[in-house]
Amino acid sequence: MSTAPPARVITVSKDETGDFSTIQAAVDAVPLSNTSRTIIRIAPGVYRQPVYVPKTKNFITFAGTRPEVTVLTWHNTATSIDHHQTSRIIGTGTFGCGSVIVEGEDFIAENITFENSAPQGSGQAVALRVTADRCAFYNCRFLGWQDTLYLHYGKQYLRDCYIEGSVDFIFGNSTALLEHCHINCKSAGFVTAQSRKSSHESTGYVFLRCTITGNGGNSYTYLGRPWGPFGRVVYLYTYMDTCIKTAGWDNWQKPENERTTCFYEYRCFGPGSCPEKRVTWARELMDEEAEQFLMHCFIDPDPERPWLVQMMAVRIPYSA
Repeated sequence: MSTAPPARVITVSKDETGDFSTIQAAVDAVPLSNTSRTIIRIAPGVYRQPVYVPKTKNFITFAGTRPEVTVLTWHNTATSIDHHQTSRIIGTGTFGCGSVIVEGEDFIAENITFENSAPQGSGQAVALRVTADRCAFYNCRFLGWQDTLYLHYGKQYLRDCYIEGSVDFIFGNSTALLEHCHINCKSAGFVTAQSRKSSHESTGYVFLRCTITGNGGNSYTYLGRPWGPFGRVVYLYTYMDTCIKTAGWDNWQKPENERTTCFYEYRCFGPGSCPEKRVTWARELMDEEAEQFLMHCFIDPDPERPWLVQMMAVRIPYSA
């Protein structure tokens, strides 16, 4: 019976007691075309630096102690990017402005805060962009205003995470399951902007047993709008407070989107949940329709190679 090789551990500490004093230096030390888990243990501190995990660096784990004390932050916006990588590498605009950009597959983060510190009104300002398959985030925080969390491509699993923002603050075209997550709407806007391009794509965002809250006021934000004409978002067993607008969903000023979007709710509750008053082109799922979204198989469809089980097996316990 073969066993996986032991994980390599690298430490990062701002006081230079670790192997490295910056997270980027630790990422750079991971071998090219890495095939075994490398755990980068990050000591408490506020790390003010952009971080880039390239496609050539797979199987990396960022492990903090608590998200409140392990903060990765930077201030780039779509119109102002200050980065150690060139635009040829990271891209431009919204795509290139992430405080942390992950392109290496099989990435895990636990007990980490990803923040874009650009102030309100700065426009698109991404805290984390993920363009990678089989990535998982446990007990992490994602802080920002507009376009906080860019789930761009691949499959992602988020559990016990906190995500905040105002406009389109969870967006992109990945296949993502967010389970037991807290979504906080800081001002009027849209929680999601999913960008599925055709009905043949399997992408979409599923919020399972999550909580949606607001910073104040009633009926001021939408559950989502379609960045792509076939945008797909599903909320199941999710608490919605009074911040959610009665209509629930927006068509992005394109009535033609109403014929193609897939915006669903299932057995949600709370004062912001009112399926009978939603827009007519969004709907409540039937029991049999909801089944495909209630299981991890939405993001992990291959029972012979359950990557999510493998991810959870190599997690760093909260107490570590």
